[in-house]
Amino acid sequence: MRIFLVLVILLSYVNFSFGFQEISSDVTDQIRAKLDYERPGENIIVAGKELRSGAKILAFYADRNFEEIWSENGVLLELAYEMRFEIRQSKYDGFNPEDYNLSLIEAYFKTFETNKASQAENEPGDLASLDLLLTNSFFHLSEHLHQGKVDPSQLKGQWGIPRKPLTMDYSKLLKTAIVEKDIRRNLEKLYPNFTIYKKSREVLRALDEQTKGELPEWKKIKVDKSIKVGDTHSSIPALRERLAFWGYLNDTLQKDSKVYDSLMAESVQAFQKKNGMESDGILGKNTVSALNFSPADLMGKAAVNLERLRWLPDTIQNLDLIVVNIANFQLDYLSKLDTLFSSKVIVGKEYTASPIFSAQMSYIVFSPYWNIPNSITRKEIIPAVRRNSNYLYQKNMEVITSSGRVVDPSTINWSSKSFPYLIRQKPGENNSLGLVKFMFPNRYSVYIHDTPTRSLFDREVRAMSHGCIRLQNPAKFAQILLSHDPTWTPEKIDLAMHRRSEQIVNLPQKIPVVILYLTFWADSKGEAHFRPDIYNRDPEVLDLLRK
Repeated sequence: MRIFLVLVILLSYVNFSFGFQEISSDVTDQIRAKLDYERPGENIIVAGKELRSGAKILAFYADRNFEEIWSENGVLLELAYEMRFEIRQSKYDGFNPEDYNLSLIEAYFKTFETNKASQAENEPGDLASLDLLLTNSFFHLSEHLHQGKVDPSQLKGQWGIPRKPLTMDYSKLLKTAIVEKDIRRNLEKLYPNFTIYKKSREVLRALDEQTKGELPEWKKIKVDKSIKVGDTHSSIPALRERLAFWGYLNDTLQKDSKVYDSLMAESVQAFQKKNGMESDGILGKNTVSALNFSPADLMGKAAVNLERLRWLPDTIQNLDLIVVNIANFQLDYLSKLDTLFSSKVIVGKEYTASPIFSAQMSYIVFSPYWNIPNSITRKEIIPAVRRNSNYLYQKNMEVITSSGRVVDPSTINWSSKSFPYLIRQKPGENNSLGLVKFMFPNRYSVYIHDTPTRSLFDREVRAMSHGCIRLQNPAKFAQILLSHDPTWTPEKIDLAMHRRSEQIVNLPQKIPVVILYLTFWADSKGEAHFRPDIYNRDPEVLDLLRK
């Protein structure tokens, strides 16, 4: 009886050992050897490439007993082909597929396809290497899709919106993708939750397909003066060709003519309107500059702005949201994805650029004082007073102490280097803030306000302020913000805007304000919109994306 029990135990052990060997494969053993899990902390090198996501990879494979992911019984799974496809498609997210070792991965695929054609077996070592490369690419691409490739805090240009926090477990995401056998749908979970991201991505795809991957570079055209209908210019054929490329013109008969005809002018108007310019049909400096952007240039501009969208936290997706796009010179007030209000705005000059940040709008100030910043006081106001002693009176300004006591300007030594006072402009029609300002406290001391110089809104490029946002129709904006209270009629708002003293009105709830800088986006219809890079910030981001 005892001998029988010993035999049973021995047989069970043998069966268990054989079972374990069946689970383990040559590829699994190769993965285990390549990861060299007995020496954690060292860089993992596969086919001469350092795996950027080495720590994640080691933990992921250890958790699955180093079993291969992308092949089975020595043959690549459909999942591997899908992952390769997603790496190729990453260019439509503005990435460089070579960041994810595409060429090396393609070489392994070619080897396996050659083996298949000659009915040769795939080498376990090659399968293991490709397995690790594909997994590394999944983790690396996931990180870039989720948070962006570039760290905005390292940019020279100011970006004050906190970067999206790391909330996604990429290992868990890959496990889900393996179980569901669906890479695409799981990577899409990492996209920014903005409709314009997917729509913008589609624009890149369409442009790539239109040019068959061969993005042409265009020679820069310069014009000395504006070209109007009936004028002749040597650059007209090239400009006509570009309008035809973008689908604005189908005029093959006149393609070599140097005369700027009315048909071409109509296409120029359509181009100007779509690109945020005054649609006057005149070929001026700004219009020609926009037509100088080649498909390659625009592909780069789109890549930069897709990256900016990836930086944005999901927290700005509130039911109510005020968005200012500096590059578009426009403010939009959105509620439950509907646009309640849109208006032209004036933004900061290049050397006093409007910052990029988010804050909460909490109150409105009717008939505001303008508390002049110290920098403007010293650079502009004091020199003006030295030249003209009546300057403060003419500008409806007054001098006050830090406690708010008004000081007689004639008692001040304006030639002194010391100036322990503040200057403010009193409420009125000529106040630099206009008749109302909208407050969202922030460290930049930037807010949205009215302006007495309304003629500036007719200009195409409206980068003319000291950094604050000037609004074209503030009375209408105030009416919408106060619509919860029916007593705030247009008449009451107008009276509040023409007081001799400030009136502060708190909003019933704080509304997020996001000040952005987007020089490209696609709307809900998939229409592409490009804007001038007024602060010259695109090249820095593009350079970092391409490194």
